Amino acid sequence: MTKWIFVSIIILVAFVASSFILEIDLSRIGGSTSLLRRIVIFNRQQPQFPLSCSDGNSTKMCSSYYPTHIKFEDDFSTTSCPEYFRWIHEDLKPWEKTGITREMVERGKNISHIRLVIVSGKAYIEKQGKVFQTRDLFTIWGILQLLRLYPGKIPDLEIMFQCGDKTVVNKKNFEEPQISPPPVLHYCGDEKSYDIVFPDWTFWGWAELNIRPWEATLRNIQEGNKKVKWKDRIPYAFWKGNPKVSYVRGELGKCNATEKHDWNARIYDIQWSHEKASNFENSKLENQCTFRYKIYTEGATWSVSEKYIIACDSMTMFIEPRYYDFFTRNMLPLQHYWPISIRDMCEEIKYAVDWGNAHLDIAEAIGQGGTKYIVDNLKMKFVYDYMFHLLNEYAKLMKFKPTIPTGAVETCSESMVCSLRGLKKRLLAESMVTSPSETPPCTIPPPYTPQALTEFLQKKKNILKQVKTRTINIQE
Repeated sequence: MTKWIFVSIIILVAFVASSFILEIDLSRIGGSTSLLRRIVIFNRQQPQFPLSCSDGNSTKMCSSYYPTHIKFEDDFSTTSCPEYFRWIHEDLKPWEKTGITREMVERGKNISHIRLVIVSGKAYIEKQGKVFQTRDLFTIWGILQLLRLYPGKIPDLEIMFQCGDKTVVNKKNFEEPQISPPPVLHYCGDEKSYDIVFPDWTFWGWAELNIRPWEATLRNIQEGNKKVKWKDRIPYAFWKGNPKVSYVRGELGKCNATEKHDWNARIYDIQWSHEKASNFENSKLENQCTFRYKIYTEGATWSVSEKYIIACDSMTMFIEPRYYDFFTRNMLPLQHYWPISIRDMCEEIKYAVDWGNAHLDIAEAIGQGGTKYIVDNLKMKFVYDYMFHLLNEYAKLMKFKPTIPTGAVETCSESMVCSLRGLKKRLLAESMVTSPSETPPCTIPPPYTPQALTEFLQKKKNILKQVKTRTINIQE
């Protein structure tokens, strides 16, 4: 007891300069909750709460000194969320009138990998299926970091999560009005599904491919962008990846240059076993920004490679994506990317490269427009804010009180990381939130009005038609 009083006093003295109120739960360490339940600090320096593993050994004890609540001087942010946050309202619209019942949530159990329950700011996880690689580990980790960024601000909720590639809540199965679809979070969606899109696991790292968390990776790509000036880059369209995961990628391989014909594309088949053997030296993302044009094509569904490709400053060619993730639905053709149809893929890639090489300034501007969209709108603070608003809007629709399932396990940063070793541990530690946010979440924009959404979609359609008919009208 005396030891923990001393520790608490040290914390208080060390962080005497913060501009917000922290609440620390001492009940777990045997202290009196009335002794130091609330610490009021008035310092400008942000307090830090690093990972706490007992003597560096593995432990499953959750930290008891991390703040359980944070109060901002002003709960209303002066920062507006990016426009793509509007799609939160659209994704939750199927439950707008009915609300979300326990029956609906349970209906999603057989098509989900994880049940997430948040009660009083603590996360409880129930695993429901085997997940490819470590997607579930890094996804859960991201949610835990959200709880650390905004302690006490995430409402109680219960939700299912799908960690695979394919969308799972098919609209055709819920055409009868009396059957409501199950609300399931997923990394991607499409026009034929009700999957609720959520940030993918790679924002916190991808251990199997040695890819660091998003902030570090983006910094490396931006440094890579400086190596070759845009007009000095190789004047072809570049793609490198696994062509075996989808029909479209297989067809893309036919656009590669041959002795008889050159479609202005340079397509490279990646062998991940070979890359792993060479410690991924030949597949570093920051070294793949040397072409004027880069190609994005979907894999089994959407691909996490999208954000890395767009960030290269190269003019990105989107090969007619069917699926969307949480941040790309507000991107516009000829402003952020160049659209390519699947049907005439090779011909359209050749035309786009020829057009770009004849209009270098415009092609460069399109490439930089895509990168600027990523840099401005995909900061990790916005990624967390998207998660924050999505979960809050979801919780408002719930018609039942969340309960902790018998098989669920309380999960926290320490219980996930302290027993790990090697790359997984390094990536998780690198992406860890070490202190609560100094500012509240950005202010979410209102839902689209039917007219505004129609106008936006029509605008995109009109631009696509310009490209298809080759009547592009952009001023030099």
